[in-house]
Amino acid sequence: MQKLIVIVGPTAVGKTALSLEIAKHFNGEIVSGDSMQIYRGLDIGTAKATPAEQAQAPHHMIDIAEPAEPYSVAKFVQAAQAEIAAIAARGKLPVLVGGTGFYVQALLGDRPLAEIHDLQDPAFIEKWTKIATTQGEATVRAALRQLDPVSAERILPGQIRRLVRALLVSDHTGQPFSAQQPKPQRKYDAYIIGLNTSRDVLYNRINQRVDQMIQAGLL
Repeated sequence: MQKLIVIVGPTAVGKTALSLEIAKHFNGEIVSGDSMQIYRGLDIGTAKATPAEQAQAPHHMIDIAEPAEPYSVAKFVQAAQAEIAAIAARGKLPVLVGGTGFYVQALLGDRPLAEIHDLQDPAFIEKWTKIATTQGEATVRAALRQLDPVSAERILPGQIRRLVRALLVSDHTGQPFSAQQPKPQRKYDAYIIGLNTSRDVLYNRINQRVDQMIQAGLL
């Protein structure tokens, strides 16, 4: 099983700095596990590694899609798996830096994706996303509860895209979205490093980062 270093933790806790040190020390290459860093042009708000940082070690899964391009966790998993395999084939150590918990978990196999990931219906998605915006997500959650009460309870508040996706799959396949999830099965020999620090220190770092983003032209 392919070895993989995984670095996770909250925003501004120091994941990028640690990933660079590990990549340099163990001859590694970095794979971004962030759902927003895939988009070109969104450099400031997504806290991508700077050009200077990216020059210290090869980076992957950054700037691979246009902002208006539809993208999914399934596409991410497929592309990231290919990058990890290519890194290993070069005799290097892949270092996954999260990012987005769902994307990292899906890639590792801890939250495997159902085989209906390619199911699409833009009109359906647009309709229910608009309903969520105008009437509130409770209306979408109520509709989902009729088809899949498990997902309706499991999906967290504010996760509109996941609510609409679960509703789409449950409606179009005739089976609850929650019943179509494969059993978790770890795909990598992953050494997971979880970073954390005190809340005061973390909030101070986040405040400083936001100020820096504004100064860098975020608006």
